[in-house]
Amino acid sequence: MAASESQPGSLSPLESPSAEQLRKGFKWLRFSGPLEKDFRETYRAQSRVAVQLNLWLCLCLVITFALIARAILPEGPDRLVTLFSAGIFVPIVLLSLVGAYSPLYWRWHSLMVQVLAPAFGVNLVFLALMVPGLETSFLPGLVLAIICIYFLAGLTFFPAARSGLIVLAAYVAGSAIASIELDRALYGSLALLSANIIGATVCYRLEKVNRTNFLEARLLKEMASRDGLTGIYNRRILDEHVDTVWQQAMRERAPIALLLVDIDYFKAYNDNFGHQAGDEALRHVAQSLARSARRPLDFAARYGGEEFAVVLYYATREYVEEVAARIRQNMEALALKHPASPIAKHLTVSIGAACVVPAPDRSPFGFVQLADEALYEAKGQGRNRCIIMDKEYEQMSTGSFRKTYSSDVRPELARRA
Repeated sequence: MAASESQPGSLSPLESPSAEQLRKGFKWLRFSGPLEKDFRETYRAQSRVAVQLNLWLCLCLVITFALIARAILPEGPDRLVTLFSAGIFVPIVLLSLVGAYSPLYWRWHSLMVQVLAPAFGVNLVFLALMVPGLETSFLPGLVLAIICIYFLAGLTFFPAARSGLIVLAAYVAGSAIASIELDRALYGSLALLSANIIGATVCYRLEKVNRTNFLEARLLKEMASRDGLTGIYNRRILDEHVDTVWQQAMRERAPIALLLVDIDYFKAYNDNFGHQAGDEALRHVAQSLARSARRPLDFAARYGGEEFAVVLYYATREYVEEVAARIRQNMEALALKHPASPIAKHLTVSIGAACVVPAPDRSPFGFVQLADEALYEAKGQGRNRCIIMDKEYEQMSTGSFRKTYSSDVRPELARRA
């Protein structure tokens, strides 16, 4: 029987979230799912040093202008307003600096700057309009403030645009309240509107480039961490993930589980349909496993050959049973015909699961070994089944199996763990 007569159509490897986002685009500068959170954290980390330097520059400029004004401006409204503005702006910049250097930067910086940046501009508008005739001399400072909001405060496009428009709206409203001459008010409004348009255009393009670079960098990293045939994570990433999850679960005293999934009689499947059909089957099984591990911290990877692994965090025995049942149901739904199998008419899997709470005196090696032992027990009992081991973990010794199995299971394979 030809493989094409019994198997589903061609299936491409799993598409990574970064590749999917690049394909779909992000017209509104927004990623879907966890990608948006990851981008914002990366952006804050990359822009932190620049924000700190910009704030120091801003502080130096404010103090310098205040000193120059005190030295050269005569007594009068201009000098008074300039010194008063310095008395307002210096605390705002200092507060921003404290936030930029504080450990709270990661949580509060974005929100704080979204408040302080428009407050800075609105205060400048107020100072410009409180003395008749002074708004013209303050206009370049207002334009500069809007440019700073877009490019120096570390804001993304939408918060920056909102802050810039707040300053513009404050100027329009303030001009009406202060009864500024219409032509001067229009001139100032157009100048601030132009600054917003230029700032928003450049800021939008810069953020789009930053987001594209972020996705491409993640895609390169994902390609290095993915199995080339199936598209799910490879063995190297699996080992790293198990070590990470082990340490986290040990700190939180959380149960974790490892399911080793082996395709039954896969050599006979390859002999019957050919290796190309075998590769196609591996891809279908990989996608089926990825769909079975639904929670955000669930993790599926190719362990090697026709063997796969699923890592579950905070996994009770009941949840492990649920996932294992889902895997077997999905395999039945695939309906990949396997006439050479002595146990079923379609492709089946054997599952060995270890469910443990990590302890300081144990290691991930024993965790993997317990899942390996459960898998060989499942194969020894006739395959196409799931065996879960949890209490056995307390008595086992890493490096040797405690049980003997049927003739198709070789105890020396325990050394793999």
